[in-house]
Amino acid sequence: MPLSLFEPDWPLAPRILAGTTTRAGGVSGGPYATLNLGVRSGDDPEAVLENRRRLEQHLGLPVVFPRQVHGTEVREATFAADEVADAVFSRRPGVVCAILTADCLPILVANRAGDYVAAIHAGWRGLAAGVVEACLNHRDAPDDSLHAWIGPAISQAAFEVGGEVREAFLDNRPEDEDLFQPNPRGRWQADLPGLARRRLAERGVETVACADACTFRDDRFYSYRRDGDTGRMASFIAIRPTLERSKTLI
Repeated sequence: MPLSLFEPDWPLAPRILAGTTTRAGGVSGGPYATLNLGVRSGDDPEAVLENRRRLEQHLGLPVVFPRQVHGTEVREATFAADEVADAVFSRRPGVVCAILTADCLPILVANRAGDYVAAIHAGWRGLAAGVVEACLNHRDAPDDSLHAWIGPAISQAAFEVGGEVREAFLDNRPEDEDLFQPNPRGRWQADLPGLARRRLAERGVETVACADACTFRDDRFYSYRRDGDTGRMASFIAIRPTLERSKTLI
């Protein structure tokens, strides 16, 4: 099966290369089948390296993944592999900003001019701690030229959390109470995309698009909440080396 990617629908210049991988197109087996890109997932390391090679071949660009820790560290995408970061950005053509997810939010950001891009890994811990704000704080230009896309992630209907998660958000932002709906089990359904969308909008991001895809319910994607042992998708964004769009992602 060929490598298949999920592409953002947003009003950006064709100079921006962006998307999220699906499970299709790799060599991993078992619960990691087939395009697992996570080296710490428990999969065969050689299979993951081959999967990463296939992604790079498809994009025509090298990809370096950070070591994600559900924190707020932000780095320019010139780091060596395995350096800690949960958000990466670049202003240089041909440099891929990439993060891995399997239910968490992948947030891709670019400006209207097409000369700034960023990728944010936002699970509930990172989102509550301010990873979105930390990434946007690295901007040296007004945020009102930015567009964002929230890629495939777990939906509110599938993301049940305890009171401690709700409190982690509401302690500093009680206005987010409406994004947690009680369920019959005495717990809460948390709207992670909604929480991220609100933070992006408050920072003046012009448009925030959201993929109509729940990782928990859609088996094209890996889901840690659904499967436990599973792989990781990559969400990536880059400024193309040339203005010519050389390929269709999907």
